[in-house]
Formats: sequence, C-alpha cells, structure tokens
Amino acid sequence: MDDLGKGTPPATANAPQRNVWRRNLYALTIAQALAIIGFSLRESFLPFYLKSLGADSNDSAAIWSGLISAGGAGVMAITAPLWGIVSDRHGRKPMLLRAMFGALITVGLMGLAQAPWHLLALRFLEGALTGTVTATTALVAVSAPKERLGFSLGLVSTAVFSGASLGPFLGGLLADQIGYRWTFAVGGACLGAAGLIVLVFVEENFQRVARGAFTEKKSFRANASWIMAPILVTMIVVLASVRFAQMSTRPIFPLYVEQVGNLSGVSGDARAASLAGIALGLLGFTSAIASIILGRRGDRVGHRKILIGSIFGAGLLYLPMAAVTAVWQLIVLQALFGIAAGGLIPATNATVAEATPPERRGVVFGITAAAGSVGGTIGPLVGSATAASLGFRATFLGTGVVLLAVAFWVSYVFAHSAKPEEPAEPGIELPTG
Repeated sequence: MDDLGKGTPPATANAPQRNVWRRNLYALTIAQALAIIGFSLRESFLPFYLKSLGADSNDSAAIWSGLISAGGAGVMAITAPLWGIVSDRHGRKPMLLRAMFGALITVGLMGLAQAPWHLLALRFLEGALTGTVTATTALVAVSAPKERLGFSLGLVSTAVFSGASLGPFLGGLLADQIGYRWTFAVGGACLGAAGLIVLVFVEENFQRVARGAFTEKKSFRANASWIMAPILVTMIVVLASVRFAQMSTRPIFPLYVEQVGNLSGVSGDARAASLAGIALGLLGFTSAIASIILGRRGDRVGHRKILIGSIFGAGLLYLPMAAVTAVWQLIVLQALFGIAAGGLIPATNATVAEATPPERRGVVFGITAAAGSVGGTIGPLVGSATAASLGFRATFLGTGVVLLAVAFWVSYVFAHSAKPEEPAEPGIELPTG
C-alpha cells in the first residue's frame, strides 16, 4: 500500500492493492460500526445507572456523567499522539487491535461497578487503551487512493454514525429488558467481535519509516514544520471545538429528555432512557446516510464547501434545542443535526489528510484525536456545570453559540488561505487519510 505513495506504476501494483484496500475498507466499516455500538450502548442510560450506584440526585448524576466522559477524553488527549507515533513505527493494525480488545475489557468491567468512582476509574483506563476511530482512520488513510478520499472517510464516518445510531437505541431497549449491567456485557461482546473481524480480514502491508527520521533533531524539525500550517492548525481547533460542543450536552441528554418529557406528561427513568436512545439513534442514522453522500460530494465540489455548510448548519440547529417543549421536537432537531454532523467529520478529516505527508498520518491523526479529546474533556465538565447551575437549556444554547463562532472563524481562514492542490498527476496513486 505504501509503495503506491512512492510512485509505483498502476500497471504493476494497482490491481492487487486496489482489492486489498477495498476489502480492508469494508471489513473496517463493519468492525468500526460494531465497536461504536459497544461503546454507545451506555449513552442512553448512564445517568440512571449512576443513580443506581449511589448518585442521589439529577445534579449529582449529571456531574458524575460529565466527569466520566471528561476523564476518558482527558487521558486520551495524552495517549493518542503517543499511540500515533507507535503506529507510524510498528503499523496501524496492531494499534486498532489494541484499542478494540482493550475496550472489550473496560466496557465489560463497567457492568460490575459498585460505585460511581469505579466507572470513573475504568473510563480512565479506557481512555488510555482505546481510540478505535483514530486507529481505523489511520489504517484507511494509508491504503485508500486519493480520488476516493472523501468516499473512504465518509464510509468510516458512516460506520461511526451507524454504530452511534444503533447503540443508544439498543442500549435503551436492553436496559429496560435485561438491566444495566448485562447491557455492558453485550457492549463488551460487540467490541470483541469487532476485534476478531480486524484480526482475520484486515491486511496491512506496513513498511516502517527509517528510525533516523524520528530521532534526528534536524530531521524532526524539517518533517514537523507542516504541523503548524494554518489549515492543519485550523482543522485541529475545529475538531477540538466540535468535540467540545458534542460532549457538552451528551452526559446530560437523558436527563434533559426526562425533563422535557415531564412537561408533556411522559415520565420515568426507563421511559426517558428509551426516548433518549431513539433521539440519539436517529441522529446517528441521519449522520450515517449524510456522511457517505456528502463525503462523495466533497470529492467533486471540494471538502471545504461541505465543511463550512455543515458547521453552520450544526450551530443553527443546536439553538432551538434549548427551547423545545416536547420530546418529539428534540428528536426531530437531533435528526436534522445528524445531517450536518455527517458532513462535518469526513470533510474535516479529508482536509487534514490533504495537508499531511502520507508517512506522518499516524502521528497527525493521533494529534487530531488528542485535540478532539481535549474538547471532549472540557465539554462534559463545562456542560454539566452549566446544567447544574443554569439549567439544561443553557447548555444547549451555549453549544449552538460555540459552533457558530467556530463556523465564522473557519470561513475567515478558508477565505484567506490557498485552496488544496489538484489531484495527483496521472499514473500515481497516493495513500490518503
């Protein structure tokens, strides 16, 4: 695969490599969808599970949910770049297997927790060991041809959003039927199955970069100068901001559904968990469809256009969520927001890939994952604190304002920067990511 990036003529290498990248892509799509299901089963009932473990009020459950979400993201912000360096030296497939089988252990053990701090400790461990989306993206990045960049990253995002669609929905149903603890066991089984798919079906023709390229000070400076390119820095900030916005509302979402449901006569933790699962599931479904359509569209019209439209749409759709008076309104807005989110992530990743040397994409996606984790660390803390002090609606309002501010800033940067180069000259397929 990496040979293609060095200019291997298609006549001698293209056909077999094309078959490999397609098989990898489809296998990784299935595996990533299963992994995200395993992670996201808990999202529709986590605050209620925390109540059963000793969190004695909605405010307490919201704060614990925020700490758990932020804790894992904070650890991942530190470990993701380190795992990225390891992946560039030793291969991306081993890193993906580490992430999936590590998650199998941590998610499974969460079902045995006896106190909220047990979940927090396991979330720290999860943040250190996992990162399946980053590892999957890096693996696809080094095998997909340049002209299929948007499609390939869109399909990865489709897997993520499909899992995010089914996970909360199934989690809510399973929590009602078999209880919170056994639902975590199901999540662990999904992650184990995902790891086995990668182990058996995914092939990586990894070629290690010379060690001197990492250890020589002068070489490091020369090769790292592109990290500070304005577009790459902007995309890193975008990913951090979007993750902040996304996670600021996620820990409190089931509680907000319960609050809105009480206004319209729908009450009860179990009912709220199911409705939260439906809302988050529909968001994931529309994101999955939009990501592959808009990813392919970005290959034709440019990923920057898709990114700008998506981030503006996301900000505008979050504002009315603060004013809903019925759960169905929140569900509809979440579904529409999913369309914007489906265009946002593939376009951002494609823009990052266009600005990154192929041999450093493991490191760069580690950095972008770290940036997202920083946003994911701050977001739940700010969102939970805002909800506890000003109410749930204030958190949604603030999230919309943050997204719109980022949208205006990205528009300014794009307007004052050069457009990406045209596709590579004929006869050369560059690995992309």
